[in-house]
Amino acid sequence: FHKKAGYDVEIIASLVSFDENGKSCFLENDSSYINEYDIPVTRLKFKKTIFSKRLRHYEGTNEAIEKAKPDIIFIHGCQFVDMKYVRKYVKQNPKVRVYVDNHADFSNSARNFLSINILHKVIWRYCAKLIEPYTTKFYGVLPARVDFLKNIYKVPKEKVELLVMGADDDKVKEVKELGVKKEIREKYNIKEDDFLIITGGKIDNAKRQILLLMQAVKRIKKENVKLIVFGSVINEMKDEINSLADDNKIQYIGWVKSEDSYTYFAASDLVVFPGRHSVFWEQVAGLGIPMVVKYWEGTTHVDLGGNCEFLYKDSINEIHDILMNIIDDKEKFNKMKNIAESKGIRYFSYNEISSRAIDI
Repeated sequence: FHKKAGYDVEIIASLVSFDENGKSCFLENDSSYINEYDIPVTRLKFKKTIFSKRLRHYEGTNEAIEKAKPDIIFIHGCQFVDMKYVRKYVKQNPKVRVYVDNHADFSNSARNFLSINILHKVIWRYCAKLIEPYTTKFYGVLPARVDFLKNIYKVPKEKVELLVMGADDDKVKEVKELGVKKEIREKYNIKEDDFLIITGGKIDNAKRQILLLMQAVKRIKKENVKLIVFGSVINEMKDEINSLADDNKIQYIGWVKSEDSYTYFAASDLVVFPGRHSVFWEQVAGLGIPMVVKYWEGTTHVDLGGNCEFLYKDSINEIHDILMNIIDDKEKFNKMKNIAESKGIRYFSYNEISSRAIDI
């Protein structure tokens, strides 16, 4: 969206990427290419030293920055030791603006003694402090990640803000205009007047609550209530997922490409995320779809005043009761839908977020 706004954009990245199933993978070689958005990308390989992957130490970082000659640098995560090269460049070019975002919190990082006390409180705090004097703003992409910047990396609170992740405006517009709701429902034998619940994402031990959701929907006696589950499933959960899917009330449809997830979510009446946070939460909020999500301290930013309900227990009964309350109370559901559409689409728009990100 910065490219669409008229900026010259260049990406300098590592070899970490995603395969066709959405799983993390490593590219074989460093390279330079133009991506699908006409943006130059430079992929840097890791140094051949111990812990280089863990510490994110690359070959050619300094040269790549010098070659790009940026006026604005947006650093995706302050957790890399090559921060010293960014600092070197901005010291030599004091008019350059720097922004840093953070995707770490206690749900995905700092889970053991060494991680929190050595990696985060020493190494990554040092990297954050290294660039802090030259940084206009540090962004946490969740409220919990704002707190992580302030409390763990000791970034001054006046330099820290929330900058939410969101939804691709072009995709949102596309699925709204094309009327994909009917197409997806016909594909999976969902009637127009059926109440369709969808959940999706990587299904692993951190999101075992999806099994509880499937069991809760099975308990609902209304024939017009349906559930579609999509996403990659770890091997040890495949049998459980398949045993709960019955191809009628509950369907597991496998992995869906990230860009196609908009189409599936847009076909739903309600989206439920009963497990750990994922970027799909913000995407669905940006589509203007009502949601039910697991309550996690520091992740309530998706609630814009009534577009979503929270789950507080890992309980089939709680999920069942909340779903029934929404399905049976048309006034409540319509209120959730109106708030989702009137506030969510605008607030979680990447066009708007990209402007806020660099103070346009």
